[in-house]
Amino acid sequence: MSEQEVLARLPWWLSHWLGYRPNGPAKPLPPYLRWAWSFIAAFCGLCVVQAIFNYSDYFASRGVPGIIASYGASAVLVYCAVESPLAQPRALVFGHFLSALVGVCITKLFSLMPDEAKFKSLRWLAASLSSAVAIVVMDITETTHPPAGATALLPATDDAVWRLSWYYLPVVLLSSALLLVVALIINNIQRRYPSFWVAPPKPKQVLPQPNGTK
Repeated sequence: MSEQEVLARLPWWLSHWLGYRPNGPAKPLPPYLRWAWSFIAAFCGLCVVQAIFNYSDYFASRGVPGIIASYGASAVLVYCAVESPLAQPRALVFGHFLSALVGVCITKLFSLMPDEAKFKSLRWLAASLSSAVAIVVMDITETTHPPAGATALLPATDDAVWRLSWYYLPVVLLSSALLLVVALIINNIQRRYPSFWVAPPKPKQVLPQPNGTK
């Protein structure tokens, strides 16, 4: 059963907000409406993320930054380029998570150096290696999300992120989930998001017509 068939079985009031349209993709909006909805969605999405991390004692006590900087770039894709394969939920969630995992693992390997001063002098190398490996991992897993390249290098370049250690991973997951929830609500008012959840729909095969038929 295809992804669209699964969504079609859900009640309309649920399937609509998950990106299903019985008549296919909606007609493109006029530019001014597209700009307005992109602004509203990006503003709301980034406000929600920052409100959760800035005003929650639970996160503040653990030194979590108000927002992971790479999510500003994710907002461009998720709230503006909503039809891009790079903006779909699979890429958003797994691209950021896998990149964060790569970044933490590689930076921790560098931190095993017996000389702390040597580690600090080579953090630039850890950052470069983390981003490069993350790009390959995203390509292999088909979860390419360009802003996640920055998510990978932050453990090596940002002291606040480095202090989070493994706690960086749930922070990234929650940030992705919050951006996604806002996208599902606002992007589906007059637009459609996502275009797909797991994999893009396969084009329908056109069967060859018998000779002599039109």
